[in-house]
Amino acid sequence: MLRNWISMASAAAVVVASVFAVPAHAQQGEPLRLGFLTIKSGALAAGGKQMEDALRLFLKERNNTIAGRRVELFMADTGGQPAITKTKAQELVEKDKVHAIIGPLAAFEALAVDDYIRKAQIPVISPSAAAEDMTQRKPNPWFVRAVGTSAQPVHPLGEYAAKDMKYKRIAIIADDFAFGHEISAGFQRTFEENGGKVVQKLWSPLNVADYGSYISQINPNVDAVFAAFAGGNGVKFLKQYKEYGMQGRIPVLGAMTTVDEGILKMMGDEALNVVSAGWYTAMIPTANNKRFVDAMQREYKEDPGYYSIGAYGAALMLEQAVKAVNGKVEDKEALMAALRKVELTTDPRGSIKLDALGNPLMDVYIRKVERQGGKLVNTVVKTYPAVSQFWKYEQKDFLANPVYSRDYPPAKNLEK
Repeated sequence: MLRNWISMASAAAVVVASVFAVPAHAQQGEPLRLGFLTIKSGALAAGGKQMEDALRLFLKERNNTIAGRRVELFMADTGGQPAITKTKAQELVEKDKVHAIIGPLAAFEALAVDDYIRKAQIPVISPSAAAEDMTQRKPNPWFVRAVGTSAQPVHPLGEYAAKDMKYKRIAIIADDFAFGHEISAGFQRTFEENGGKVVQKLWSPLNVADYGSYISQINPNVDAVFAAFAGGNGVKFLKQYKEYGMQGRIPVLGAMTTVDEGILKMMGDEALNVVSAGWYTAMIPTANNKRFVDAMQREYKEDPGYYSIGAYGAALMLEQAVKAVNGKVEDKEALMAALRKVELTTDPRGSIKLDALGNPLMDVYIRKVERQGGKLVNTVVKTYPAVSQFWKYEQKDFLANPVYSRDYPPAKNLEK
């Protein structure tokens, strides 16, 4: 009897000790409420799906738990509309009481919620929205990126096109919104600083149905066309580029998203030999990336790309920050401070570290579309290590200039 009482007392002591060993929020079963701003319709919907797939994979791998706290995911479809994006962000914060937000997808959406994020003081991790000034001239103290700025990967591409590919004259065609403007400007700057000339710029609406009228305007005397598209627009452009007999006549350079893995599966031979630049390709030969690619292929039968790695990387950042604050995500200031100190070694891209303004330094890969094993892939041609959002420029000098736009830097070499 005495022995049984001692055993029961010991067991009770273990239970009591266990209760007091875990944080109060874990005892109460309070979840980590995570907001997710995505796009489920329109030209950018393909990217939204890829972000969602990668985020759900991340949570599944961790049994829907981060740092001992169950994760409750609140999804919000912005429709790719700035006004709706702001409304959805407000709902996540004020109605759903989320502790942090991953999103939004597009640069113009990030700009639309910038003021609200500051006012609400809610930690936001951008998985793809690359609006330059949010980590440059007008840094938001509640905003960090899991990916780079719009121009970050094309600064190297502009230099590569001039110095390695020996191109002298290039025409640009791009989506006519902030992302396309900033990408084109960054490419133009480094291409022209290395001896090239951008002689033509064509701007197409984000939801354009047909690229024929733009393709027919391309100057036949250029060495290459630089195409900067988001979402599924790269699919439409390259298909029509081939149909108009341009493939093989004028080579195509692309932004990372023009031939992203998420849309390569929808393309055929029209994408072959397109050279692009980005901070990710499914072909990066590391163990962490192989595991990530295998998991995405197993779960969704697709290679990860720009949007997938952005969402997965954002979740990795959140996980490390939540662990750093011992799961106490209610302390928003502490969580945000931890996010700014994140240094990832397990990211599929390699080592990731944020600069003082909340933007990551990352390797940038010059990529070429090839067919391997019966499918299109972005093979690595050259690697530029630890690329900053300021490229090779001094930060002070870079920030003294206007933000990249349709009009900056000035296009002094355009031909009629």
